[in-house]
Amino acid sequence: MLGNFVTGTSVLAPAGMLGELSADLGVTIAEAGLLITFGAVVLCIGSPLTAWLTSRIERRLLLTATLLVMTLANFASALAPGYAALLIIRLISLSVGSLYTPQSAGAVALITPPERRGGAMTYVFLGWSLAVAFGVPLVTYVASHYGWRAAFVVLGALGCLSVVLLALRLPGGLKAAPVDLRTWVAVGRSRPILTLLGITALHTSGQFVVFTYIGPLLLGLTGAGAAQIGLAFALYGVGGFVGNMIASRIVDGWGAFNTSVLFVSLMLTGITLWSVGAGIYAVMALGVAIWGLGFAATNSMQQVRLVAADPSLAGATMSLNTSVLYVGQAIGSAIGGALFAAGLPRVAGFAAMALIALALAAVLLATRERKG
Repeated sequence: MLGNFVTGTSVLAPAGMLGELSADLGVTIAEAGLLITFGAVVLCIGSPLTAWLTSRIERRLLLTATLLVMTLANFASALAPGYAALLIIRLISLSVGSLYTPQSAGAVALITPPERRGGAMTYVFLGWSLAVAFGVPLVTYVASHYGWRAAFVVLGALGCLSVVLLALRLPGGLKAAPVDLRTWVAVGRSRPILTLLGITALHTSGQFVVFTYIGPLLLGLTGAGAAQIGLAFALYGVGGFVGNMIASRIVDGWGAFNTSVLFVSLMLTGITLWSVGAGIYAVMALGVAIWGLGFAATNSMQQVRLVAADPSLAGATMSLNTSVLYVGQAIGSAIGGALFAAGLPRVAGFAAMALIALALAAVLLATRERKG
């Protein structure tokens, strides 16, 4: 879970310091946002590729080495002389970091019994909720008071702690089923798996239309300062933490499908409030909190549903789901950047609504087909 916190905060860090990066590096807000967009492109390509190349490596060694690379890259980012160097460092870091989240889920599947797997996987993914609840606000605070370079140093220090704990506490000898060409062919022939991957792409795209530019959008629409922007990130992340905790307790009784319907509906409700309340900070912040209740739990449910769809393909499908999640990040942040650059900040919310509504429709259709 701590490793997912470090990974999530590292991936999302630029969203918490777009203003500082833009001012110090001499680039526009939209160009600074490309640190997330281009990083997501690398992540979506790297996740299935590295899963295939490293499928025979023992899990403790793999996860520890992955976090070590990301940790060193965060320290290197603090020393980057300019925008191009920072972008290159992030792309190298994330090409390796794409391994951590899916392979941590795979490791959980290896060390927990089937009847506890859903709750355990949801718990591990709390790391991403905490990344938004505490990691990104921490980045926002440090960057606004001490500079963006200091924020990367803090991320590096957190990474060091996680590397040590993984090396000391994760059991050795954990090996997943090898991923080969037949595995990918089987995934491509599975309609339920492809449907689930489509849902991931839709809801993630919708969220990142707004999430990548939450800071500049709040500043432009409501005049929010650094403290209010940090509070919005915290509301989103705390909501995600609470939602994930609720999901971990109800999923084994409700089932992953019904639980998914609930939390995607919460995401849509929250982003709708953000959109119709544009210009009123209190309404937008409430929307962020409700939206946050759904985002992390939905990601966790996707992983649980993919494992349930075909446990023998879990290593490949979780990596591919992570890849598709990053595809969604790239698409959403690109749409959000284009709308922001075009001077259409209010339209971003409605674009996000449309994509998340499509995700909810797909969840409902998949649930109905499964019950039928």
